[in-house]
Amino acid sequence: MDQSIFNQFRLTVMEKNLNVYGVHVYKKGEGSVAHRFRNDENVEMYSASKTFTAVAVGICQDEGGLKLSDTVLSFFPEYASSAAPGSETITIRDLLHMCSGKEHSAFTVEQEKTMDLAEALFRDPLVTKPGDCFVYTNTCPYMLGRVIEKVSGLNMRDYLMPRLFEPFGLHNPQWQTCPRGHSMGGTGLLLKTADLEKLGILLLHKGLYEGRRIVSEAYVNAMYDDIVPNTNYAYSKDPESTSGYGYQVWRCTRPGAYRAAGKYGQHALVIPDKDAVITYTSHYEREAGDIIRAAFEGIVPLL
Repeated sequence: MDQSIFNQFRLTVMEKNLNVYGVHVYKKGEGSVAHRFRNDENVEMYSASKTFTAVAVGICQDEGGLKLSDTVLSFFPEYASSAAPGSETITIRDLLHMCSGKEHSAFTVEQEKTMDLAEALFRDPLVTKPGDCFVYTNTCPYMLGRVIEKVSGLNMRDYLMPRLFEPFGLHNPQWQTCPRGHSMGGTGLLLKTADLEKLGILLLHKGLYEGRRIVSEAYVNAMYDDIVPNTNYAYSKDPESTSGYGYQVWRCTRPGAYRAAGKYGQHALVIPDKDAVITYTSHYEREAGDIIRAAFEGIVPLL
């Protein structure tokens, strides 16, 4: 591959004002090429942070710390008496799928000041049976991080340091925390474009990174095969946002493709049939599908 692979994508970015910061293309056996539209620096990953959290769950399962069928409340017996009825049935898998049965989508300032945010979620009433309905929220991945912390004694960032970040060559990544010091899980991770690309490469290689097993192949397969419908997604009706949701990853309209995705266009597009990953960071405040389509139309045919 060479820089010409970006020609059409670059034109589309400029013509449509997609405000992309940088783009990387990786192809198995050929390595990676990159193009920058602005300086390369750490940027907020927003909800692409969720996919790192999902990988952490897989690692923790591989280590025997949890099972996806485990109920979340079983890790927090201190809140059993205050939890809303039905909360005891929510599983780790339900959280991965954004199917907690609760509509709790964000923590209030008052909750952050006065109570453990895990308790706030458990207190929230169920509106559907857990596992039945997709409701996109930051509280589900936050709780996944809290479960890992219960098992390991480490917050998400520290848990992933030797297991993922150091193998990626990241020696001091920053991940925002709640007021009590727990990693936010669903947002708040600051990385460069190339760092997000490493996550995409890990997923493309079914849990291997530079020959090292990070997370099991079976779990990575489940991340994009175990899909729930998300046509009810509240924030967009773009086909790229309503084609199904796995374990904190979004299914794309292109068959077999899926992505880690964060607000304003922080995306790692995994394209198995091309043995490729397309990664970009951006600040685009309209439909994220616009950049996805630019990548599919301008880059994928050249892979």
